[in-house]
Amino acid sequence: MSNEMNLLNDEQMIQFITNGYLVLHNDLPDELHRSVMNQIDFVLQNEGNPGNNILPRVPDIQKFFETPVTKGALTSVLGPDYYMHPHRHMHFNQPGNGKPGGGDWHKDGFWSSMRSHRPWWVMMFYYTQDITEDMGPTAIMPGSQYNETFPNQSTLLPTGKAGTIALVHFDLWHKASLNTSIIDRYMLKFQFVRLSEPKSPSWNHTKAEADFPPDASDAHLNLWNDVWSWLKGEGGKEKTPGGELAEVPALIEALSRENEVIRSQAADKLGLIGKAAAAAVPKLAELIGDSSENAALNAVYALGHIGDSGTKALLKEVAEGSRLTAQRAAYGLQASGKDAIPGLIQLLAHQDENRRALAAFMLGMLGSAASSAVPSLIVALNDASEWVRRNGVEALGMIAEPADETVPALVRTLEEAVARESAGKENVSTDSYVDNQEYITNKIAYTAALSLLRIGKHGDADLVIDGLVSGLQSQDRYARAYAFEALTAIRSARAVDVLIKQYRAARWCPDTHKSSTF
Repeated sequence: MSNEMNLLNDEQMIQFITNGYLVLHNDLPDELHRSVMNQIDFVLQNEGNPGNNILPRVPDIQKFFETPVTKGALTSVLGPDYYMHPHRHMHFNQPGNGKPGGGDWHKDGFWSSMRSHRPWWVMMFYYTQDITEDMGPTAIMPGSQYNETFPNQSTLLPTGKAGTIALVHFDLWHKASLNTSIIDRYMLKFQFVRLSEPKSPSWNHTKAEADFPPDASDAHLNLWNDVWSWLKGEGGKEKTPGGELAEVPALIEALSRENEVIRSQAADKLGLIGKAAAAAVPKLAELIGDSSENAALNAVYALGHIGDSGTKALLKEVAEGSRLTAQRAAYGLQASGKDAIPGLIQLLAHQDENRRALAAFMLGMLGSAASSAVPSLIVALNDASEWVRRNGVEALGMIAEPADETVPALVRTLEEAVARESAGKENVSTDSYVDNQEYITNKIAYTAALSLLRIGKHGDADLVIDGLVSGLQSQDRYARAYAFEALTAIRSARAVDVLIKQYRAARWCPDTHKSSTF
């Protein structure tokens, strides 16, 4: 395949930020899609669903993800060093197989203190056949990626010719729809991961400002602009005021209106005005606990954009609010940028493990701007709570520098996590989130190996390789996969030797199955 890429344009990026999805199309030969379909059908009928092994079992699938369309879209959203995650699945939807209405609406599982509004992860739903609504394509709920609670809004069934792709934000609400046709429906779900924070736009960027829809009832203008700015590599840039100071009193009054759309839009407009809207901080802080999640989200992002007084209100809510309002406030601190860092470092010493974990996670979301927090995060790796340690490990991988501090800490953490696993010791935490991903059997090793995949190449190669060799021995399949890929990124002679040894033991023969003779 060539290195040509069809990068997304500004309009497509705006759609992805606001709606959480794009429908794309791979113009590939029908013969290739039919061949892959036949291979998949054979596997399903004779061996069952291969799950994560679908790619080595049907290697031609790789061709779908090496086209200018897919490479261009993934590069645009995740940057040029994106990673194809080892979790992938073949979704097989048979006619009439399921309850009326299809599957249950859900977001895929996550393992951090909170979800990320900024796109660190995406999924691709790939259709190997012509897909129509009656065949039960995966239903998506546009714009729902920022909602923790089910928003119950309009839905979409992406359709099109073979090669149709739905590129979706990892946190978009989705479900299987009912197949009312007489045709088996196939869909390949692959996940992709961003490995580093953006330094500049990675798409075909020409607009100075994003023209987001300003008057939509579910608009999140401050949130959307935060994601847009971050993707442009301007995460710490001072926000430009976008409203009129004279509007502030009326907007503050509107924050108390019974209509949730009015409250939500008023909060959004106050955030666009910025520091000049500081008088609205008390009422915006009250809105963090609003029954309308949209209004609450707009309030926290507005507080983050207003400046010092808004940031202080958000930090207070993280420290003293309910679990729900603390998490909402943490999203607003993302909008505060570097001004939130001293307060977040202080929160790493909070008596409640969930507040410490939120602080660690948000420091990671602030990326390289939070390098001053690295010593405190390294201390947090010894926290009594596994939940805090996991979020600290992830944060170090996102902050990256200084690598001479972050990388050794991550190597040590990975080695210790695998050693505890080998000794049969279990990590214990009172936080229920820790236990909600049974498929991740060593959550510290998993996260440490992912962080080393992100930044290990910036550290001492031999030290990192020692840690990754340990990671290859983990019982957690994803920790092993991340360690494997991190060695590939290092590519030193020693790293290659380790990889070759691993390849020889792990080589998969896609032609060997229960029906083959040899």
